[in-house]
Amino acid sequence: MNTFFKDETFRNDFTFQNSPEAIARFPFPFWEDKYMYSVNMEPHAKAGAPGSVYEFPIDIDEHYVSDMRDRALVLAEDPLRCQALPHMMSAQWDMLELLMTSMAEAYPKLFTLNRRGDEWHWTNRPLRIEDKFHFGDATTLPYEPMEYITRQCQGDFAVLDQRENNLWMDAGIATSQADWSLDFDIGMNFMEWHGPVPLAHEIGVFDRALKFLLNLQQGKPVRRLNWTMTINPRLDTSPENYDKWGIDRGTVTPENVGDKVHLRVELQALWRLPRSNAMLFSIRAYLLKMRELVTNPDWARRFHRVLKFLPPELADCKGLTRYRDVTVDWLAKYDDGKPTPMGFLFK
Repeated sequence: MNTFFKDETFRNDFTFQNSPEAIARFPFPFWEDKYMYSVNMEPHAKAGAPGSVYEFPIDIDEHYVSDMRDRALVLAEDPLRCQALPHMMSAQWDMLELLMTSMAEAYPKLFTLNRRGDEWHWTNRPLRIEDKFHFGDATTLPYEPMEYITRQCQGDFAVLDQRENNLWMDAGIATSQADWSLDFDIGMNFMEWHGPVPLAHEIGVFDRALKFLLNLQQGKPVRRLNWTMTINPRLDTSPENYDKWGIDRGTVTPENVGDKVHLRVELQALWRLPRSNAMLFSIRAYLLKMRELVTNPDWARRFHRVLKFLPPELADCKGLTRYRDVTVDWLAKYDDGKPTPMGFLFK
């Protein structure tokens, strides 16, 4: 991992951009030259290739410090982006333990966790945080456990309670979400919060996914990739702020596609938590502008085809309709008609 943290913004002047190393490790999500919903789960426990987003269970990258600064701005503007129902306190502590131990084991130069029984000592060097606290006593932390650790960990998180043969979104933090609202979904079950997704219900994707997840075992996390697109490198594309970013979809022109239009990929992972039996659902977003994407000829060729032939219902659901055609036209010059190799096309 590049331990140099960039000073950049995800709003206003949008100075975010990827280094060549970050482009090379981008989790390009398309296995073939077309796309349809599927239950594309795989084990998340095995270590991935060194330097890849799969190398460690929790990925920390060059955008970490700026990402955490943007999260703090969102929470200051809208504290309801972080909510937990009262019965989820045990799951919050489970979550804190999982994230702290994962980060400290993967990045010992950046994070340190010392434990003597329930007396814990946490050090976060990039954010200059050092706290001693009593595990299980929320009064010894400046925030509740979930908010405390997720102010220091990239990605959004939902904590799902399992009961009545279903999963319930009873806690979470979402400051970089793709047009869904934690405040709206809190307390909903798995089928309810996936209700608006077209086509997937008809082909049984959510029935199979729920059945699979209800049997998820501790120590055997799973992951999948999801994707959408966004205009400008904006992390916070929430319904609460639609008035700020929705109008951006009408600003795409043939001249600015390369810099304005971004592929947004979510690395989603799920862990069974040990004490609460709840499930942690992490949603880590990676952004790649079109000008960066086409530096890889295989990505450019494949994404042109995926986007061109995407079913209209999926394009509408993902909010791409207003700028899809102009983006397809811009990508066309990078598609020479040659076949692309099978597979995800990233290391």
